[in-house]
Amino acid sequence: MLAIVNGCTVLGIDGFTVKVEVDVANGLPGFDIVGLPDTAVKEARERVKSAIKNSGFNFPDNKITVNLAPADIKKEGPLFDLPIAIGILVATSQCPLEGLKQSMIIGELSLNGEVRAIKGMLSAAIASHKQKFKYLYAPIKSAPEAALIRDLKVYPVENLRHLVEFLHNKVVIEPVIPNENMEQSNLAGVDFSNIQGQKHVKRALEIAAAGGHNILMIGPPGSGKTLLARSMPGILPQMSFDEALEVTRIHSVTEYSSLDNGLVRTRPFRAPHHSISFAGLIGGGHVPRPGEVSMAHHGVLFLDELPEFSRHTLEHLRQPLEDGFVTISRARYSCIFPAQFMLVASMNPCPCGYYGDNEKECTCSASQIRKYLQKLSGPLLDRIDIHINVPRVTYQQLTAKAKSENSSTIRERVEAARAIQLKRFNSKKIYCNSAMNRTLVKNHCKLSNLAQTLLQQAFEKLKFSARAYDRILKVARTIADLDNSDQITEKHIGEAIQYRQGVL
Repeated sequence: MLAIVNGCTVLGIDGFTVKVEVDVANGLPGFDIVGLPDTAVKEARERVKSAIKNSGFNFPDNKITVNLAPADIKKEGPLFDLPIAIGILVATSQCPLEGLKQSMIIGELSLNGEVRAIKGMLSAAIASHKQKFKYLYAPIKSAPEAALIRDLKVYPVENLRHLVEFLHNKVVIEPVIPNENMEQSNLAGVDFSNIQGQKHVKRALEIAAAGGHNILMIGPPGSGKTLLARSMPGILPQMSFDEALEVTRIHSVTEYSSLDNGLVRTRPFRAPHHSISFAGLIGGGHVPRPGEVSMAHHGVLFLDELPEFSRHTLEHLRQPLEDGFVTISRARYSCIFPAQFMLVASMNPCPCGYYGDNEKECTCSASQIRKYLQKLSGPLLDRIDIHINVPRVTYQQLTAKAKSENSSTIRERVEAARAIQLKRFNSKKIYCNSAMNRTLVKNHCKLSNLAQTLLQQAFEKLKFSARAYDRILKVARTIADLDNSDQITEKHIGEAIQYRQGVL
């Protein structure tokens, strides 16, 4: 007898519907899986056989052939265990077919029939919704994630017998109620009020957070660059539901632990070590997986000691910084990973760290400094909107009793500016000023006459590139939003130009 159930495979972060065709025929006992399965799928034979027997069902002593269609798509992972098991039980009349034609089944089986959580559950749910399936049977621990997709009934399955008895109408399984609560847990990081001095750097970080702009902090060791960067989570605006859904989709295919009741609610803050490989930062591998740039989507990618990273690795940041996505190509297929992150980078001005310092003399030669800075190419630096000097903190600043603004106060201003931007870019899938294209820059970055004159003078004198021109306008637009100003004035454009003059 032939049985057909619907499963799913995940390539990159995209789900693809797979027809699981199970044929149980007379012949010598055997169990074959065809349709371009990988090792994990082939190993499903042993898991499925043991799970069926240990769940109290009969495993047929016949020739079993499982075809995963379409055959030209690579099938990876253990997520076909449950649909294969159900297909065998349907083909041997131990499970009814009714209710499965408009359903997708997905899950890994343990040897005792328990259905285990899988990676990529949200991608599978999106694929199910696109195919207009009404029901999705998912592992009980992964079901809240799948339930984030509206108009899709998600039934949490504890074990194989549990699902079969439900299909026989012997037990009741309530569909999962989606948890769309966007309330964030306690934000990690240092409060800005506990950081002494560096008022101008805090201002630059506020602008960066408000508009999603990239920022580079340059200063001597111990000036507070790392501490300031790690305080960023406290001033980042809350994610919208659509943003959280995009972030959850990426994290779903790489890890389990980041998912809280199905939804990632806090903006990502990723801080990889400078020894990270190209594939680790950008993404890749034999089976393409998202890198740190994609894991930081809609959040912050913090690169401490920027020149210590491999130049080869840093140069590959150009595409995601410019386009907001990464394309990983393989012989059979290509994967596109979103990567709209805010780059926060820090570095010393020279190998010893004290070039230009007023208190300590630099011990580096001119050639050492030149070699150190050569790791950062002009095109890469041109993609960083804000360059800010972080000087040494004085004794008077360290011992000052007056506290600066706390993170929650700054965050309120950041969220107010983001609200203006969301209204401006309504329905364009753009969430902040940094993501504006050239057309949007022309439409929304209107300058006063004095601001236009100031920008022209700076452009000609400082030899800005066309990219720098656009990025100055984006930063100025954000500064104007923080001032709740519709028009960009000379004050706004002057501050934006100041951040582009560079300190290297």
